[in-house]
Amino acid sequence: MTTTIESHTTRVSLDEIKQDLSTYLQRAQAGEIFVVTTAGKPLAEIRPVATPGPYFRPFGLAAGQFTVPDDFDAPLPEQIFREFEES
Repeated sequence: MTTTIESHTTRVSLDEIKQDLSTYLQRAQAGEIFVVTTAGKPLAEIRPVATPGPYFRPFGLAAGQFTVPDDFDAPLPEQIFREFEES
């Protein structure tokens, strides 16, 4: 027996899910959330997978928070190279 328990959550028995899994998965993909029950007790939850959109860092995000030294791209001292090789 299917029942709605919250605004977007529907309880559905395991037997019902087994009978028409593809329909329930399509509904979940559309945003519906299901609580699968067995013997009237919650067993699992089926919900859509959250897919994050592209994330772009705003230009100038850290402006003024640090200063790039003038010798930033100068060759490293030989001592530092040796320390890396020893590790």
